[in-house]
Amino acid sequence: MISVILLGTGNVANHLIDAFLQTKNINLVQVYGRNTAALTKFEKKVDTTSNLAQLKEADIYIIAISDDAITEFSEQLLIKDKLVVHTSGSVSIDAIKTTNKGVFYPLQTFTKDKPINFIEIPICIETKQKEDFNRLQQLALLLSDNVYSIDSNQRKYIHLAAVFTNNFVNYMYKIGNDICDDNNIPFEILHPLILESANKIKNNNPGSIQTGPAVRNDKKTISNHLKLLKDDEKEIYNLLTQSIRNTYGKKL
Repeated sequence: MISVILLGTGNVANHLIDAFLQTKNINLVQVYGRNTAALTKFEKKVDTTSNLAQLKEADIYIIAISDDAITEFSEQLLIKDKLVVHTSGSVSIDAIKTTNKGVFYPLQTFTKDKPINFIEIPICIETKQKEDFNRLQQLALLLSDNVYSIDSNQRKYIHLAAVFTNNFVNYMYKIGNDICDDNNIPFEILHPLILESANKIKNNNPGSIQTGPAVRNDKKTISNHLKLLKDDEKEIYNLLTQSIRNTYGKKL
């Protein structure tokens, strides 16, 4: 049995709390949060506190707060000889100012009130000491079948890649959805295309399966598209089109 205290009540914290409460051999001892109103939803399930001086004993303390607040927050912790980790994809392990430190980064996009199956989520872990690594790995394996030893330098590139493959792609979906809405077209008509594109990269290098007018150098199609777009959308379209052309060796 591994005992854990979760420090935070935000989106990632909420999903971790639910996962810990549902997983055998994990004892969620306590949840800390500065927002007392946010703590109320957990009061019937686990002990809660908004006072750092009242933190209980646990094997691992998990900081799940905004990236910029991690260092200052960790400096306030009165914890000795216990492992303290954060959940950020882009922040170094050294942002934590306790002796025993680490990173517990679940590589997934989290949406409020949308259940997550942690067994499929890659969890990237890092510590300074081998004993701490073994304990953190044990915790991660209780949640997921996909646990990776990733250092802070690797993790910042993983996070960067995730921004391109998730955040930026989702913004493209948003633009596509807006175009559909503006022209009375159901966005659902694009769902099979989106799913097929996502499924293809499971077995193919994305660079080998690029399609579209930019790769084909369909200048008339590209020109017609640009006439249909708003100014900010034209800028994005032109930038991506030119980048694709540069990558595949043809100039517009």
